[in-house]
Amino acid sequence: MTEGEKTRLIAWSREMRAVHERLREALRVTRAAVDDGEAAEPATRDLLLFCHGFCAALTGHHEGEDRELFPAIAAAHPGLRETLRRLEQDHSMIAHLLTGVQAAVDRAASPAELGRHLEGIAAIMESHFRYEERRLLTVLETLTLDAAPHDVLGPL
Repeated sequence: MTEGEKTRLIAWSREMRAVHERLREALRVTRAAVDDGEAAEPATRDLLLFCHGFCAALTGHHEGEDRELFPAIAAAHPGLRETLRRLEQDHSMIAHLLTGVQAAVDRAASPAELGRHLEGIAAIMESHFRYEERRLLTVLETLTLDAAPHDVLGPL
């Protein structure tokens, strides 16, 4: 293996960490918009953009993992199939929670209600990311996957 190949392989683990950090930051910005009272009136345009952007980014990340990353890991590491199944279940649960927050935004819910939705998403998302990183980062350092990072980990 050449040094360039090794660098690209290790880069998958860095890519995942970087995407997780960008998603954490997007959630922080969205929660700050709610906490700052920007939604005191019917949902403001900025809050709608924050929520829509965050929901779309997190959904894209999970869809890319389900479509590209997890099948590649399962093929290379069959012993991780149960871990991947659990992560896919998390993706389904998070998608359900994202649908709830999007519905709340669409009906101009109160800041308190939006905050509760985001708090729930934050808790599940953080637990999911930590488990995923514990279980998969080492695997990603050796995974051969010929795909663009945005196809695998989402368009962030």
